[in-house]
Amino acid sequence: MRAIALRWRRSLAWRVTTTILVLSVIVISLVGTTIYNKLSQGIFQEKLNTSIYDATTTTRSAQLQLALAPYERQTTVAKIVGDILSTTSVESAGTGRDVALLPFPVTARQKFTYKGTSNQLSLNSIPVGLRTAVRAHSTPQWDHTSMVYADGKVDSGIVVGNQLIIPNSGRYEFYVFFSLKQQSDTLNLIIRNLVIAGLGLLLFIALLTLLLTRQVISPLREAARIAEKLASGDLEQRMDVHGESEIARLALAFNDMAVSLNQQISRLENLSRLQQRFVSDVSHELRTPLTTIRMAAQVIDEAKSSFDPVLARSAELLVAQTERFENLLADLLEVSRFDAQAAILDIQKIDINELVRRTSDYLDPHGDRIIHLHLPQHAVWVEADARRIERILRNLITNAIDHREEGQVDVTVAEGEPNVAVSVRDYGVGFSEKDRPFLFERFWRADPSRSRIRGGTGLGLAISLEDATLHQGTLQAWGMPGKGANFLLNLPKRVGDVLGRSPLPLVPEEFTTAD
Repeated sequence: MRAIALRWRRSLAWRVTTTILVLSVIVISLVGTTIYNKLSQGIFQEKLNTSIYDATTTTRSAQLQLALAPYERQTTVAKIVGDILSTTSVESAGTGRDVALLPFPVTARQKFTYKGTSNQLSLNSIPVGLRTAVRAHSTPQWDHTSMVYADGKVDSGIVVGNQLIIPNSGRYEFYVFFSLKQQSDTLNLIIRNLVIAGLGLLLFIALLTLLLTRQVISPLREAARIAEKLASGDLEQRMDVHGESEIARLALAFNDMAVSLNQQISRLENLSRLQQRFVSDVSHELRTPLTTIRMAAQVIDEAKSSFDPVLARSAELLVAQTERFENLLADLLEVSRFDAQAAILDIQKIDINELVRRTSDYLDPHGDRIIHLHLPQHAVWVEADARRIERILRNLITNAIDHREEGQVDVTVAEGEPNVAVSVRDYGVGFSEKDRPFLFERFWRADPSRSRIRGGTGLGLAISLEDATLHQGTLQAWGMPGKGANFLLNLPKRVGDVLGRSPLPLVPEEFTTAD
């Protein structure tokens, strides 16, 4: 069943053919049933009319023979009755017709009674209701019956009853039986022919449907195959065009689309290469003058004690902005490496706890107790690139400090198997659901006014996500306006491990409990 369901979902030809066959079976069954019912009713009605006429004629003939012998001896009447039964027995072998003679309820005046059937037919073949109707009416009465014989043979038939008067004996029930075996054989022959014709018609419909659907589905299947190859990067694939039909026009349009797609992708690839080269070249070219500016800024900063306060503050700003410019160039270079798929991991065994402490000391050098660490008592070892993991932590904690308002920043480390998780939680402005899809996009900032004192270009989270993905890890975010945000980093302990369930929740416990 699963194979049939899978084929039904994936094959349009199978669905079309199956649907047409099912509908054809329903229609052919309805038409065949209607034809059979009409034929069977016609055959039965014809047989019934013939049987009533034949029974009436037989009854009249018997009544005439008996009426001509009122003054004959009783033995003569008995002989006539015997001839009626015996003659019918001989004819029954070819015509399937039998008779039965039964007296009305015996009265005291009756001296002689006659009773019998032809061809050893059982009297149980006469329906009780029909006997009552024959006694009550002088017109012919009929009913369906099963003709049961002494040798055990049973035939379906029609029985027609009339009243018969025997001289010096009274009224009798006279029944003529007509077998329906020939009609049943005829109907069976009709059924067989209808079934054979229906199966032949179904086979013809199936073959015709397969032929027609193949002419339509084959080009579509070819288009799907070529589309898959185009999606996999083989942009030189094209459909064959035959004739001028709708399928041919579809193939032409598909080929034109493939050519346009190839050209567009080529233009985009060239533009992407130019962009990557431009970013890389500009970043490298700017590093030389930036190095000179940084050295000059350091010299000026070292001599700021002899400056007046305004110049001293300018020197501090020069050093800070020079450092920020240098970080921006480093981020741009890293982005160009990711785009060129040239990023390489320098794997070593590191202690995540030590890395978190070092990052915290760097971002909070004066010990203002902004960052609260929640670390295990033991070392948590991970096979990773220390520089990239530290950059992720620095970006997440810096982002949390920038948006914390007046609250603290909680950094939590937890160890599971085979995961290590680090969460960075702030209690500031948070973010809305509409901002969630853009958090890790390049150059996107939740604060478009750029009025914050601290803040980058919007590359930090994007680079952090790339670094986490490079380690086969994940970086997720949760936030709520006015309730802060939580960023959760999950890393495999060993290179090649598959991530399991995170040892830390993404949504803070106070919110899951409230739900």
